[in-house]
Amino acid sequence: MASLNKVFLIGNLTRPPELRYTPSGTAVSDLRLAVNRGYTTQGGERREETCFLTVVVWGKQAESCGEYLDKGSPILVEGRLQTRDWETKDGQKRNVVEVVAERVQFMGRGKQPAGAPVAAPAEAAPFGGSDDAGHGDDEVPF
Repeated sequence: MASLNKVFLIGNLTRPPELRYTPSGTAVSDLRLAVNRGYTTQGGERREETCFLTVVVWGKQAESCGEYLDKGSPILVEGRLQTRDWETKDGQKRNVVEVVAERVQFMGRGKQPAGAPVAAPAEAAPFGGSDDAGHGDDEVPF
C-alpha cells in the first residue's frame, strides 16, 4: 500500500528560534509556528482558529533560521510529520507530533543588524498605486 507523509504550512513564529547543537556538532533549531485558519459557521459568523506546531529544522537551515528569524517572522515550511515518545523522570509516558522541516522559506523581513539601513520593499504597488493598507513592516499580523 502506498503512503505519503508531506506537509506544507504557512504561519508566523510565536517566539524566536531555539538553536542548539548535538554532541556531534550538528545544528538543530526548534521553531514554534502559529497557523491560522478562517472559517464561517453555519450561522454565518466569521471565525478564526489557530494551530500551534513545533517545527524541527536541521543543519545549515537551522543556523539560518537562528540568524535571520525572530518572533512574528512569516515562513513557509515544507516537511513531514514525526512522532516522538519518551518517559519522564517520574515514569509518565509522553508523546508529541512535530513537523520535521525539509525546507524553510523566509517570507518576510527577518532580523536587521544594529544600525543597518532599512531597505525599501522589493515590489512597488501595481500600476503606480500606493499601498494604503496602513500596516507597518514591524507589526506582527496576529
